[in-house]
Amino acid sequence: MRRTSRRTSSTPSSTPTTWSSTASSAVGLIARWPRESRRARQSASLGSTSVAVSKRAALLGALIAIAVAAAPAEAAHARRAHSRAARHGPSVSAALLALKSSGALSTTAYTSDYGAYVSAKRALGRLRGTRRTELGAVLDNVRAIAAAGGFIPSRLPALFLTLQRNRQWWTHEPLIRGGERVSFPPSKLVWQYYPGQGIEIQWLGTFGAANGYYLAGNENSNLRQLLGEVLALATERAGGLAWEYLFKFDGGVPPWTSGLSQGTALQVLARAWSRFKEAPLLSAAQRALSVFTVRPPTGVRVKTPAGAYYAEYTYAPRDMIINGFIQAVVGLYDYASITRDPAGLALFEAGDAEARVEVPRYDTGAWSLYDQFSESNLNYHELLTEFLQHLCTRTMKGPPFTPTPPAPAPESPPPAGPGGGTSAPPGGAAPASPAANTSTSAVAPIAGDAIYCTTAQRFSADLHTPPVVALLSKRLRGGVRAGVRVSLSKVSTVRLTVRQGTRVVWRNGAIVERGKPRLLWPTPAKGGTFTATVTATDPAGNFSTASGTIAVAHR
Repeated sequence: MRRTSRRTSSTPSSTPTTWSSTASSAVGLIARWPRESRRARQSASLGSTSVAVSKRAALLGALIAIAVAAAPAEAAHARRAHSRAARHGPSVSAALLALKSSGALSTTAYTSDYGAYVSAKRALGRLRGTRRTELGAVLDNVRAIAAAGGFIPSRLPALFLTLQRNRQWWTHEPLIRGGERVSFPPSKLVWQYYPGQGIEIQWLGTFGAANGYYLAGNENSNLRQLLGEVLALATERAGGLAWEYLFKFDGGVPPWTSGLSQGTALQVLARAWSRFKEAPLLSAAQRALSVFTVRPPTGVRVKTPAGAYYAEYTYAPRDMIINGFIQAVVGLYDYASITRDPAGLALFEAGDAEARVEVPRYDTGAWSLYDQFSESNLNYHELLTEFLQHLCTRTMKGPPFTPTPPAPAPESPPPAGPGGGTSAPPGGAAPASPAANTSTSAVAPIAGDAIYCTTAQRFSADLHTPPVVALLSKRLRGGVRAGVRVSLSKVSTVRLTVRQGTRVVWRNGAIVERGKPRLLWPTPAKGGTFTATVTATDPAGNFSTASGTIAVAHR
């Protein structure tokens, strides 16, 4: 595809707008951001948060705060390599010129991209404060990708569009809140502000918006336009296509991608193809499968004894984030059921086998886990519940389709295409298997489907079940910074009130996870007998309390 044609639907346009997209609850596309730091800050979001979810988040206020774990070795290694390359690799100007000289980049594209780079540098010199910081960060990412040898023709449209949009925003538009999303009409792409990294294409939110257009039934023109922009910004990766995030995030360096966003892309591309029967949509969906066949950091496939786990972040394959994995499996199911592609079926089956092993491990009996380290906040708990309900519904219907033996070879070869080979659909789309096209849906549920259904039911019940809290400490030393130990069934806001008689002598509170946490109380040196009351409010607002007597020894 010509480089110049890839940008026609995404050129900088009129005044940008801020907005809050609504994702369809029917397909679980309340898209979220990846975490700002693993085991912490699940209140961040990489996707299209619905208005209702935003209100819930506002009511919650500060969510779970846990000690931030060190980034995985893979991400740390990538950062070091990224830093070395930025110091010693080619400059943006040199990398662009090399592509132009080799014929990989047209003169028109070279002029456009180089001009965008020069304009951004000039604009940076006129900015101060936050505006300078944000545009400077985007420029730094562009330089680092160039220095690392990441300037490939297919990546440049998204990269330089991002640079253009950031120059436009930070030189002319108002300052906005972190996490706020904006658009640049008439473009339909979703953008989001990541403080310290500028405004970035929000791929999960974009695919969520496309799913919303599809499900509306009367938004075909918007769906066509948005997917046209999406296809023009795809990058060649893992032997196929991917939609990459081009900014630093949680220890990862750009460019990276996600099994969550890629699975949602498969879902909406297959749906759009089923409606429009346009070969480029099917071709893009088929090529987007490749990320699920290649291991990180290029792809998302992590081989397991049961099948395969699909990583949420290509730079952090050891972070097993369950909601992103389940949505990736849902996307693969929908892709396979619509296209009847055996490759998609095999990828779904590998993910389904692993999901049936993993899902029970993320059920604490009172709440869900977000990853293998920490509990979900309310948004993620509801999101995981919804994704599991979708997988429950689908697997109760059986596999996406039932493969049948391949048809016997024809007695004479098929007619040759223009290039001398057999004919193929236009647009590069590979034909679906003839056998698959004649197969019928299975009626028997997939073995283990009850795991999805029953777990979703339990997680739904957790939303209405108060936490179980108890006071464990009975005796403490006086004159020390003591810890009042409690037992807690699920993540909650816990508040401790200590009284001596009717007088309150100490109050303390924190958001803590399940287990037996300690709440600080600097005990009086003279000792005495005290009444301690502990209250616990879970993320859904369920409340419980416990009290007891604590004897403090004289120091």
